[in-house]
Amino acid sequence: MDLANHIILISAALITFAIFAGVLSSRIGAPLLLVFLAFGMLAGEDGIGGIAFADFRIAYLAGSVSLAVILFDGGLRTTRDAFGRALSPALLLATLGVLVTSGITGVAVHFVMGYDWLHSLLLGAIVGPTDAAAVFLLLHLRGLRLRPRVGDTLEVESGINDPMSIFLTMSLVGLIAYDLPGKDITDMTWPLAGRLVVDFIRQMGGGIVFGLVGGQIVLRAVNRLKFSPGIYPIFTLALALVVFATAQSLETSGFIAIYLVGTILGNNPHRATTEINRFLDGLSWLAQIAMFLMMGLLVTPTKLVPILVPALIIAAVLIFVARPVAVVLSLAPLKFKRGELGFISWVGLRGAVPIFLATIPVLGNIRHADTIFGIAFIVVLVSLIVQGWTISLAAKVVDVELPPRAQPRARVEIELPAGIDRTVVAYTVDPMSIIARRRMTRMPLSASGSEIISVMRDGQTSNTTPADGLRAGDVVMLVTHTEDLNALDRLFAARKPRAKSIDLSSIDFTLSPEANAGDVADMYGFQVTPHERDLTLAEVMHARLGVEVHEGQRVRAGTVDLVALSTGEQDTPKSIGLDLDPPPPVAFATRLRMRVDEAIQSVRELFLTDPRK
Repeated sequence: MDLANHIILISAALITFAIFAGVLSSRIGAPLLLVFLAFGMLAGEDGIGGIAFADFRIAYLAGSVSLAVILFDGGLRTTRDAFGRALSPALLLATLGVLVTSGITGVAVHFVMGYDWLHSLLLGAIVGPTDAAAVFLLLHLRGLRLRPRVGDTLEVESGINDPMSIFLTMSLVGLIAYDLPGKDITDMTWPLAGRLVVDFIRQMGGGIVFGLVGGQIVLRAVNRLKFSPGIYPIFTLALALVVFATAQSLETSGFIAIYLVGTILGNNPHRATTEINRFLDGLSWLAQIAMFLMMGLLVTPTKLVPILVPALIIAAVLIFVARPVAVVLSLAPLKFKRGELGFISWVGLRGAVPIFLATIPVLGNIRHADTIFGIAFIVVLVSLIVQGWTISLAAKVVDVELPPRAQPRARVEIELPAGIDRTVVAYTVDPMSIIARRRMTRMPLSASGSEIISVMRDGQTSNTTPADGLRAGDVVMLVTHTEDLNALDRLFAARKPRAKSIDLSSIDFTLSPEANAGDVADMYGFQVTPHERDLTLAEVMHARLGVEVHEGQRVRAGTVDLVALSTGEQDTPKSIGLDLDPPPPVAFATRLRMRVDEAIQSVRELFLTDPRK
């Protein structure tokens, strides 16, 4: 009885103090996962806690469940658009990229540690994958907003590359356990290669099938069965883990299966959406904390000292050579920009997954297993310190960071029955929001089905918008489509003036070029000339810019900008964006200097370019 109480006390205390330490560390920008890992080390055998923990079986079990929960939560948050946009590059990085990363790192291990090729490639496979927990957490916790293609690629890659590394690790452990290094493999090469290919297809293909089928089963079960709202999150997670465990038991990838289950559930209307999301968010945090604390407890720092230098060399090869080469080879056909390739290369974050994979050789009693575990641990530490600490700086340097989206002070959602792709939300109007500053009398999204239900002002409720528009402090309740929530957030949140021009992904709303300028001006609260009120938006842009309208050109209309997002034949706008909070106009001297710089660059290209090319 006392032992059980002591275990509960120690576990709860570790988690509590780790969270406090994480809050304090955020003031100096330290990656939160690094704090959890370091706190586990401090509580371990060589630390002030003196806890002797070396049960790799429990660590493997806890790591498997924790990783499954983290991937399920990550799938829930991956939108259909993001998944479709990032699927091709993420698949290439999760397959070819992992192979290249593991191979180059394995070569470094062979020459640095003097291991045979199988043991060297095993360590390369263990540290090869990026970590879903590290990527999801470090990108979102700091409010970092990236270009959609870059951010989505990193997140989807981290969600689907674990199965490839697990497959490589298990296969190499199996080959080593078979004592392949001591056998003549001349007559075994093709049978082994064929078996590995079959195993790979079974793992990946089976995981995808289980994920797609299991996702539909979970979705239908959640929507058709009626429970108390608090039961749905537990029921949903239990079903997802059933899919995961079934796939694993049949020797397919349960990790890719549970990620796909989360993606299917998160992109379809279902019951108890808010309860499920909040429950999984908290449980995912608990899983990350528990996994990193446990991995920290497993390691004995004094045993890492003899292998510190070779481990640092291997980490340097992984970060500065293997990952960049893998990214360039994988994404070269997909026309990523140089800065985007550089950032994706840098954010190859390693976390608990390599440490989790390093427990497999220990459980298999593989030679060098303890050293492999220690090197993997040091590689993860270096990655979190060097890469995790500099993510924001790297995003600014290579120009892939976008301005953060404004967030409303409070948004309350009221769930409607499953199958209805609409939701009821309530906002408190912020005094610095667009909707308060422009005193809008109509909701800009009304054409797509967003309608105001009621407005509360000074304790009085009205089911119509006040004649003088919405004011700061008004509580507005609306019914809207779920896909319009982000746009509504931007309307009701505080906005800061922009100091410089931004790219097209920061446009607030997309409008039809055939829309009447007067109607749009009334709806969004800006002014156009009396003559322009009867024109379409495309005609307004042509009138102000001339016959040709090029993509990205802006027209100032009162206090907003109309932006040509795309153009068609005869340089006519096909899609027009509305920037409700545009950057200040560029001074004449600045515009003149820009034109001179462009002219000089054109002359250089004309005279310095080799005409034979």
